[in-house]
Amino acid sequence: MANRTAIRLNPDRFSAPGPRDDLLAQLWAGSRPLVMGVVNVTPDSFSDGGQFLDPQTAIAHARRLAGEGADILDIGAESTRPYGDAVRVPLEEERARLAPVLTEVIALGVPVSIDTLKASVAAWALDLGAAIVNDVWGLQGDPDMARIVAERNVPVIVMHNRETADSTIDIIADVTAFFQRSLDIAARAGIDRERIVLDPGIGFGKTPEQSLLCIARLHVWRSFGLPLLVGASRKRFIHSIVPSDPLDRLGGSLAAHLLAVANGAAIVRVHDVAPTVQALAVAAAIRRAR
Repeated sequence: MANRTAIRLNPDRFSAPGPRDDLLAQLWAGSRPLVMGVVNVTPDSFSDGGQFLDPQTAIAHARRLAGEGADILDIGAESTRPYGDAVRVPLEEERARLAPVLTEVIALGVPVSIDTLKASVAAWALDLGAAIVNDVWGLQGDPDMARIVAERNVPVIVMHNRETADSTIDIIADVTAFFQRSLDIAARAGIDRERIVLDPGIGFGKTPEQSLLCIARLHVWRSFGLPLLVGASRKRFIHSIVPSDPLDRLGGSLAAHLLAVANGAAIVRVHDVAPTVQALAVAAAIRRAR
């Protein structure tokens, strides 16, 4: 399969409810990296926990990210922060956090990704009009997730994860093997391969050094012939290089995402949309001038 890693979503495609059978065809058709904006409706996310728990604040935040150029809005109501201390949220509480926000954000006309560990939440969100499932356990967590994705015929972001970091392992080999297991699960469930995006899970079950290595060697996973997503925004590996609080890691986030795109990323998942859009545009202009 050819390596096709540049993708684009057309927001007009989602201005009204309709079939999503050709979504991935549109994803494959683009020529620039996409920017996914983060909307955390949580009290405990590592970077912005509690800031957008109020529904109207979350909706306003999503509207601002869309105005700044976000191609996708990634909404989650259960923290999946990668440091092992996130509090698991009951199903009804997760839905209660999402309910006053999700429909309003979908109505903005920007494709919405539902960031959840639970297949039932994913199904509910998709029924409301979400377009993508973002699974931080790569179809290897909730046993019903692959079935829901297959039945709804939607794209899924398959992220590598580990319960704990292990500095002694070959992280590139570990991620590769994880992706292959996820792709096997997807195939058995009947998920179209071209509906899958791979995410190495920067910071999740990785030491800072391993996260850096995953960005540096991102090109390794282009061999799968699938789009790659990198979410390095405000992650702790930046702090390991230049000590800083999460809200003071914009420079490191931009550097990581520019290099990720140079190494093959088709989507970057970010908290700071406007600076990222600007950085990518300038980098692209410099490449064209060259």
